[in-house]
Amino acid sequence: MSEAPSKPLNFLQQIITKDLDSGNTTKLITRFPPEPNGYLHIGHAKSICLNFGLAEDFGGHCNLRFDDTNPAKEDMEYVESIQRDVEWLGFQWPGEVCYASNYFDQFYEWALHLIKEGKAYVCHLSPEEAKEYRGWATKPGKESPYRNRSVEENLSEFEKMRAGEYEEGACSLRAKIDMASSNMNLRDPILYRIRKQAHHQTGDKWCIYPSYDFAHGQGDAIEGVTHSICTLEFADHNPLYRWFIENLPVPNKPVQYEFARLELNYTITSKRKLKQLVDEGHVDGWDDPRMPTISGMRRRGYGAAAIRNFCEMIGVTRSGSTIDMGQLEYCVRDSLNSDAPRAMCVMNPLRVVITNLSESQTMTQPVHPNREDMGQRDLPFDRELYIDRADFNEDNSLSRKKFKRLVAGEYVRLRGAYVIKHEDTIKDEAGEITEIHCSLVEGTVGENPPEGIRPRGVIHWVSAANSIDCEVRLYDRLFNDEAPDAGDKNFLDCLNPESLTVVTGCKAEQSLANAEPEVSYQFEREGYFCLDSKHSEDGKVVFNRAIGLKDNWASKV
Repeated sequence: MSEAPSKPLNFLQQIITKDLDSGNTTKLITRFPPEPNGYLHIGHAKSICLNFGLAEDFGGHCNLRFDDTNPAKEDMEYVESIQRDVEWLGFQWPGEVCYASNYFDQFYEWALHLIKEGKAYVCHLSPEEAKEYRGWATKPGKESPYRNRSVEENLSEFEKMRAGEYEEGACSLRAKIDMASSNMNLRDPILYRIRKQAHHQTGDKWCIYPSYDFAHGQGDAIEGVTHSICTLEFADHNPLYRWFIENLPVPNKPVQYEFARLELNYTITSKRKLKQLVDEGHVDGWDDPRMPTISGMRRRGYGAAAIRNFCEMIGVTRSGSTIDMGQLEYCVRDSLNSDAPRAMCVMNPLRVVITNLSESQTMTQPVHPNREDMGQRDLPFDRELYIDRADFNEDNSLSRKKFKRLVAGEYVRLRGAYVIKHEDTIKDEAGEITEIHCSLVEGTVGENPPEGIRPRGVIHWVSAANSIDCEVRLYDRLFNDEAPDAGDKNFLDCLNPESLTVVTGCKAEQSLANAEPEVSYQFEREGYFCLDSKHSEDGKVVFNRAIGLKDNWASKV
């Protein structure tokens, strides 16, 4: 019997359970088959979690296979980034990474098989002519004048293609199926194209390359994949997938199933458009923290567990729908709230002099208020501190309900330290506040103040002498339109001009000098942040905001 998850099964789990219980499948084998022509995005994360997750749930395994059939658009940079992303999400493939290019010799032999069976032919129609002959969804196509060549002539022509005797676009190898089919994918699809370009795996061995459709299913068959799980846009390709499996001497017969791809509002997932953002400099590379790429989310400070939880939360269905960005952000906040160490960082520092502090002290605070296992951290408490300028106002007529921070002549508590009272305000010649003088109330560390002293609230702080200088990058959603590429919109017109705010001159507690990239902290009262992996170098410290403490977009829509 299969060992399915204990909660209600989605439709794919039901299919797999039935196949295992009936003996139709003895061991589940899935695969994640990206094309290495860009960085993976949040939609790919759903597919990764689904394919690897199903394999884990049912005691099978999931291959990582690169469907690398188009060297013109592929690069080892993408190959390496995809492997990092899969591993970062917490999954591991068995053995070596697979490549469709590993099977090019076999694909070529199977192409010859189709030619010999009279089921494939070399077509010399130009790309423009082939498009015209193909017809429309409501209009049958026309047969190519080269469709009824003899087997011998097709074998000869195909060998010339392989030998490089024809230029790119001069001809192609096509399957002979049905030019009148209502499914456009069955109208004599291309099996091989001429591409006189070196391949990142095979070098200059080939100048003809199989189409994605021809390579995909046969790669599944070679690897023994039992359940080939794709997104719904491949549903129309399923009949072609089956045609190849039925008409080739493949060692196994995988079956393709489709599920609804992840559609997230305020986001685009088109690789072409994401590449355009990178190439035109609208973002700082594929791993820009505003990008929906896995590497971008990782650099921003999103955790792998949050993304896995999000993919689990939205479920797996056959019907498409748009998921609200707020659901992903909820999962990120929920994960970080549970696991992120706490720290303090003052974004807009205002110097505070504690006039009655004779010598420096050390305040001890928990690394996490609800996680004793994370230990304690020591914070130097010196005569000179920094608080945020937004936490002080000279107007003491402000109501306590509206301003729960420090005002002239009144009290406030410093987080994990003393209650202090404002005594004096120092200004420069222009009337700008340069520092404030305060006195501390003895005996108020971890204790209530004496009767009659009512602090307005609690604010964060850092030591002036024992803090680190840093830059903080406040990231927000890249687009301010919930459907930036819908209809005839130009998605570039929907870019959010406030998606990045750079704040310099910030002061952070000294423990953050040991921060590492991809480890997020809650900067108390500010949000969740992590050390930037790209710009924190040569002594410069840059923190990226992963997400705010609250959803500020809910009130905008």
